[in-house]
Amino acid sequence: MHRARAGRPRPFARLTTVYQEKKAAPRNQGKAERIQKYGAMQFREYTAEWKAGRRDLAESSLRTLESLLEHHILPTLGSRRMSTFDHKVVAGFIRTMERNGAGLATQSNAFDKMKSVLLDAYRLGIYTENPVLGV
Repeated sequence: MHRARAGRPRPFARLTTVYQEKKAAPRNQGKAERIQKYGAMQFREYTAEWKAGRRDLAESSLRTLESLLEHHILPTLGSRRMSTFDHKVVAGFIRTMERNGAGLATQSNAFDKMKSVLLDAYRLGIYTENPVLGV
């Protein structure tokens, strides 16, 4: 067995320390950190991060998404904190689009995009219940 020489750090000492800290941390600490970080974000900020991670969007789909965000979703929901979404907020968004005269296809597309963003946040653990469930 190879012994570490005096004054020289062990090669895996830092990894061992990190592992021990992670093992000692409560299991829900990661979830709590995600809730704290993403729950406080504005919908606009969260959506920008979400969109950056969408590698599967074709150019035309990206243009459609950006148009829906710019004209329908962000003016209404952009400044709202992610942690404040629930089914009533989502239903209110749909009513706002109806009042603003958005057509049914636009309403459906905007709802689908907003739903995708909120589903991503739900999977991260920001919500205990899916905010679009039942809408």
